[in-house]
Amino acid sequence: MKKTLYFLGILDDHDIEWMIRNGRKMTLAPGAQIIEQGKPTDSLYFVLDGALVVHTPQAPRIAVLKAGEVVGEVSFVDSRPPSASVRAETPSVVGVIPRHLIAKKLQEDVGFSARFYRAMAVFLADRLRMTTGSLGTRAPQLDESIEDTDELGAHLMASLSMAGLRFAEMQRRSWGA
Repeated sequence: MKKTLYFLGILDDHDIEWMIRNGRKMTLAPGAQIIEQGKPTDSLYFVLDGALVVHTPQAPRIAVLKAGEVVGEVSFVDSRPPSASVRAETPSVVGVIPRHLIAKKLQEDVGFSARFYRAMAVFLADRLRMTTGSLGTRAPQLDESIEDTDELGAHLMASLSMAGLRFAEMQRRSWGA
């Protein structure tokens, strides 16, 4: 959930409203696949409820993504096919925003574009830190003034309560209305 709070904390209320208006909610039964490895994805997903499993043929359970996670972000950023598949592990609800609508909004709205890409960068940086930390490659921290990877920077702390409210609004609202 922390990663999405980063993401939603950087966006503003108008951005969230645009996402809700231009997206749709999709209910997934256990086993339903929303992203297939190697096949282009046409949407960005926000897990609103439930649990999704990231998997490949070689690794049946790379990660479990729960409420608050963003899915399809890497392929959105680099426009390459997904390196893993994603399926619902439990009954789940996702917010789906078509890629072409986001791309159009990014071109038309410089403010949204700056906030969106900043949010995406912070989100992906956190995911990379967590991944490298879990692989045991995290460099030792000798300087006490360096923030622990589990701590939030002061610039992000201020936006967390607003981000939580924004996520609750995303869960509560009908999308595409």
